[in-house]
Amino acid sequence: MQVDNKGQNWRQRLFQGSLIQQILIGLLAGIALAAVSKPAAHAVGILGTLFVSALKGVAPLLVLMLVIASIASHQPGQKTSVRHVIILYLLSTFFAAVVAVVMSHLMPQYLVLKSVSQQITPPSGILAVIQGLLMNMVVNPVSALIEANYIGILVWAIGLGLAFRHASDTTRTVLKDASLAVTWLVRVVIRCAPLGIFGLVASILADTGFATLWGYAHLLALLLGCMLLMALVFNPLLVYWKIRRNPYPLVFTCLRESGVTAFFTRSSAANIPVNLALAKKLNLDEDTYSVAIPLGANISMAGAAITITTLTLAAVNTLGIHVDLPTAILLSVVASLCAFGCSGVAGGSLLLVPVACNMFGIPNDIAMQVVALGFIISVLQDSSETALNSSADILFTAAACIGDERKQQTQFHQ
Repeated sequence: MQVDNKGQNWRQRLFQGSLIQQILIGLLAGIALAAVSKPAAHAVGILGTLFVSALKGVAPLLVLMLVIASIASHQPGQKTSVRHVIILYLLSTFFAAVVAVVMSHLMPQYLVLKSVSQQITPPSGILAVIQGLLMNMVVNPVSALIEANYIGILVWAIGLGLAFRHASDTTRTVLKDASLAVTWLVRVVIRCAPLGIFGLVASILADTGFATLWGYAHLLALLLGCMLLMALVFNPLLVYWKIRRNPYPLVFTCLRESGVTAFFTRSSAANIPVNLALAKKLNLDEDTYSVAIPLGANISMAGAAITITTLTLAAVNTLGIHVDLPTAILLSVVASLCAFGCSGVAGGSLLLVPVACNMFGIPNDIAMQVVALGFIISVLQDSSETALNSSADILFTAAACIGDERKQQTQFHQ
């Protein structure tokens, strides 16, 4: 019995311990090892390779099952009462992608990647990008999974999801259970991120030197700067458009009472009870917030759009691929759609970076290196992303309720 308790305690420490602390320890340990012994740092690089390979293996299946289950379980008419909230969610997510495109153009980022010498044929312009997207959309679904063609995976997943909406409740329950099972596998892989980051950081620093760390800090600063712009400038503008008065008292209330909690939980889903309690405290319409806030945990993804766009453009810059204005706009749309499909696990937005990378002909091997590098800065990136996403859920719900109430009062007085 004592042995079983020890085994149980070990599993609890592994799966319930603070991932942020473990990633930070792995990051510091990798830096220390690279400084002490380069041969040892190269040797532990296998841990980073295994981590990247595991991400490559599970990510296509995750995208497929999440999208199928989400569409199949949708109830017709569910969103009608919260139409204004959804419009704000969608606008915020798209504007976030645009902000990331503009800021990445003003402050281009470059990554240190391995095996970038392979032949990559970048698209020659917007027409080539659209043609590539269309061709990827109609590939064989099995080939799409094997080759990690995420555009094809998304299209087939949407089609199958729409078809399964007409299936029995039992079938839809099976799909939901399968989605949860794949999500559990992703959680297991992500729990290995500290070891993977330890190996990646140690091996990369042994090869390139410690100047690489400044590049990571620069990338993190850009991500956090874009998120602050959305939280303090563009989201308030959307709220003002809806309520026609100073939005900042409401913005700061949502950031303080929802964003801070979400920063530490790193889960929009886990923060739903906090947002529901705040909605009740603000005396919002219950019929609206009881639907809009859980929905927002899945589609209000401004922070995820910023992460996907910024990391994709960093990879594009690193590989010397030119991005014109129409292509950048298309990237914003694709990044927004990817953000809507983010999984509920920590680092879920990172796993959808390859979808956007597919637009530019970037191989999956390189795209997954970008994902792994994203985990290095995820200690702050993912926490800030979740804080922005979750605080926006209650912010836009409150704005829609207040705006509708103001409109009704105006009509009554008229």
